[in-house]
Amino acid sequence: MIEAAGAAFVALMDPFRITMLFTGVVMGLVLGILPGIGGLAGTALLLPFTFNMDPYAAMALLLGLGATTATGDPIPAILFGVPGGVGSAATVLDGLPMAKRGEAGRALSAAYMSSLMGGIFGAALLAICIPVLRPIMLHIGSPELLAFAVLGISTVAVLSGNAPLRGLVAGCLGLMIAMVGLSLQTATERWTLETLYLWEGLPLVPIALGVFALPELADLAINRMSIAAGAKQVQTSYESMLQGARDCFDHWWLVLRCSWIGAFLGAVPGLGASIIDWIAYGHALRTEKGAQEHFGKGDVRGVIAAESSNNAKEGGALVPTIAFGVPGSATMAILLGAFMIHGLVPGPDMLGKNLNVTYAMVWSVAIANVLGAGLCYLFSSQFAKVATLRYTLILPSVLGIIFIGAFQGSRQWGDLWVLLLFGVLGWTMKQLKWPRPPLILGVVLGEAVERYLFISIEGFGAGWLTRPVVIVVLAIAALGVIRPFLQDVRIHGGLKKMLTGFGAPNFRLSHLFHLFLLLLLGTMVWDALAWNFSAKIVPLIVGGVGFACCAISLFNDACRAPEAQADIGLEAAALRRVEKKIHMDMDSGTAHLPVRVVVQRAALFFGWLLAFMGSMWVFGLIPTVPIFVVAIMRIEGREPWRLVLAQAAGLTVFVWGLFDRLLSMPWPPTLIGAWIPALKGIIPSI
Repeated sequence: MIEAAGAAFVALMDPFRITMLFTGVVMGLVLGILPGIGGLAGTALLLPFTFNMDPYAAMALLLGLGATTATGDPIPAILFGVPGGVGSAATVLDGLPMAKRGEAGRALSAAYMSSLMGGIFGAALLAICIPVLRPIMLHIGSPELLAFAVLGISTVAVLSGNAPLRGLVAGCLGLMIAMVGLSLQTATERWTLETLYLWEGLPLVPIALGVFALPELADLAINRMSIAAGAKQVQTSYESMLQGARDCFDHWWLVLRCSWIGAFLGAVPGLGASIIDWIAYGHALRTEKGAQEHFGKGDVRGVIAAESSNNAKEGGALVPTIAFGVPGSATMAILLGAFMIHGLVPGPDMLGKNLNVTYAMVWSVAIANVLGAGLCYLFSSQFAKVATLRYTLILPSVLGIIFIGAFQGSRQWGDLWVLLLFGVLGWTMKQLKWPRPPLILGVVLGEAVERYLFISIEGFGAGWLTRPVVIVVLAIAALGVIRPFLQDVRIHGGLKKMLTGFGAPNFRLSHLFHLFLLLLLGTMVWDALAWNFSAKIVPLIVGGVGFACCAISLFNDACRAPEAQADIGLEAAALRRVEKKIHMDMDSGTAHLPVRVVVQRAALFFGWLLAFMGSMWVFGLIPTVPIFVVAIMRIEGREPWRLVLAQAAGLTVFVWGLFDRLLSMPWPPTLIGAWIPALKGIIPSI
């Protein structure tokens, strides 16, 4: 093995092959910075260019891109609160508060270094564990995958922070949203509203961008200030970058643990990258000293936990791809296509006669992470200064890219409506302090839970519950769900005091959101009653639990007397200080403004989004980009024309060159496009 690793390294150092690796790294970083695009589109784009390459160069190009997309993801997450990919959503929770505090350079540096360390760890794990993990992976079936999915859902309890009931409601709503479309068992239409778009379910990318990206940009537009406006000084110096790197080495044990989590879960086919950073973040929240008080407020350990796991998953995802031909992610599925093109057969051959190629892939992942982190460090001081720019210089370009990223969901008009609707939902949840992470976690895992549940029952009956791995994983999941509620009982001085401390109801305007969710969940459950048993059993259980938790949460908020919250005894009060929970989301940052002003400016922000969509419908996306940039920069900020025209022209050329010419993206149909053929029929000379 050592000899093969050495030979693979020498082969990879060929000038052409290392150039291909560097090319993939640069493309991966660019795609990581662009919200919602991700490495999948880039990998698919590069695949045809590998036909005439040797296997070493082809794998270097593809893995260079795939391994560094996650390195670029945290840049928009930290600077704007816009996750570059769904795998960097957890980075927003602590990265953006650090940027607002003037520590954007430190946060970016910590993200790069932890990504580098996590990526190298994932590559090392791949190098060492392929022969060892192969027999283990053969014993992982649908029951184990179901157990891992349930374990992921159990982190809802941690991600709910100080509002466990609200977190459960959000998680159940996410699970229900994941079940929209045709039932996998019976092909029953579930909440499709008689539209073809919903038959395949709601795509994840526009949901994630709507829930996490648009609310942060809305707050930026409402505050009408730069991201780091409240900071005394924005740290972009060499010292701040060095501090971020030093943080990673100071917390090396956290990096190692979260890298292991990312690599291990990345090796489990079907889980996906969307939950790995949340599970690692939840692990750090439970195990790090003082995390309950500082996470979510700009703690660098939150950035480190999320990013080290995010990059380590690529090495893990290669394990089942190489060993069994089972892709660990969508990107790995495209990589299997490259295997076939170059005559590489996953399985024993990759550990035998093609062992050199296997270790060349390991070296590609490791070296790509080093190159990617180096390039990011090279330009980080410029990236960090973006946090000081006026909001009118940031908003139009970022919103334009977000619309294009959301359109990647299924490349239909419905993607843009999903983006808008979930943007309103996410902003409302953020304003009312409803935790958003459980919602996206439910959306990610809902389909997997239902699919693996039916497969496990049909294949193993009730015996799937007796498999050793299932027992251990479900026990850990149960402990994770029960523990926060036991803490609440202790904090309130016992179950009796907790259940009796209620008074007369005191309804507030914020309780309208409870009523909205009750109506929504109740309507979905009512519709499900008429379906086939296999199609309705899981939605009825999940919807019933969500409805009950929402009703209890409303009763608790409206009827718990203030004196019951205060009179909890000295012992329980001391316990509350020790076990203090956090609001597992970012604060809105608009509390200093009157409610009327917040609502008016939020309506204006979402009005701009509707105007963008209206212009797209009439003229198309590319003509809309300069119109949108000019309108926002001139009307919102009275920016000088030289800046307005330069940004409008630059963004239009970028969108046209990358998405239209290079990626050949099929844009949605337009009204003008429909008129021109009609006019040609009336006036043949047109």
